[in-house]
Amino acid sequence: MASNVRRKRVLVLVHEDLVPPDSLSEYSVQEVQAFRTEDDVIVALRELGHEVQVLGLHEELAPLRKAMKSFNPHVVFNLLEEFRDQAVLDYHIVAYLVLRGFAYTGCNPRGLVIGRDKAMSKKILHYHRIRVPQFASFPRRRRVKRPRRLGFPLIVKSQFEEASHGISQASVVTSDEALVERVRFIHERIGTAAVAEQFIEGRELYMAVLGNQRLQTMPAWELTLDGLPADAHRIATRKVKFDLAYQDKHSIEIGAAKDLSDEFAAKMAKLSKRICRRLGIDGYARIDYRLAKDGTLYFLEANPNPDIADGEEFASSALAAGLNFNALVQRIVNLGIRRGAH
Repeated sequence: MASNVRRKRVLVLVHEDLVPPDSLSEYSVQEVQAFRTEDDVIVALRELGHEVQVLGLHEELAPLRKAMKSFNPHVVFNLLEEFRDQAVLDYHIVAYLVLRGFAYTGCNPRGLVIGRDKAMSKKILHYHRIRVPQFASFPRRRRVKRPRRLGFPLIVKSQFEEASHGISQASVVTSDEALVERVRFIHERIGTAAVAEQFIEGRELYMAVLGNQRLQTMPAWELTLDGLPADAHRIATRKVKFDLAYQDKHSIEIGAAKDLSDEFAAKMAKLSKRICRRLGIDGYARIDYRLAKDGTLYFLEANPNPDIADGEEFASSALAAGLNFNALVQRIVNLGIRRGAH
């Protein structure tokens, strides 16, 4: 443990199905993907010298109350992305920590609500004159009718889910019939409202942001999809993000964005900070963009508390900025404790 790191009691909060086993030796690389972030963070915290307790939650708060009383953590490292199988309920857990006066890592409850709502976040940013795709929201149990202003092609997504949940090649639609079918798929299979937005051909860019009041951006990162079949849409589907065999087959790469001018990178960094402030996001976040072929940069979505697994886009971008994984985890811990102190 580095001399400037003081030992803390850290309660790591995860979904009960994602509590890592003591040993990974019996698991395949693909199986480990499910709880890779949780394992990476826990290992890093222990290497840093912290006292770590892992708690899996699903639908009851009693285990959290018990752990907070018995362990009395200095900070809760929040890796929980849903509660009672609903992503929109995760902010309640963070709000509970706020009410109990415990420091926690990641985004505040209000930022989680606004940032993860793809329709609300776009409305707010459009009001602040930040370029977003044309879009429409389709609540559940309502008739699906496309506004006249919204032209094809469109891409249909869950309004609240992250990690490309519900996104496939069929998500890009070019007719009203296909739009209705895909919106119903989101309503029935994913169980949330749907968003249909202007599909923009172009590059998929990400920017990692770290901080509470003072925000730090990392180098721009890019998902390269040139290896997909010629007739496939260049989009980050569920298979693209999580199927290792599919990634190898189609040479899918993610790394530092190439051929961006210093001026453009600085503009993107400034915009990313502005977006976080307008949406009330703090802790750490990833802002997703589409860079159209004409050079126009469109905000796609904000991801508070994104995947920070070692080697994934956020951690890799941080490494390029001079923060190795353990240093990144410690910085996130420090930000949580510092906010708790205020």
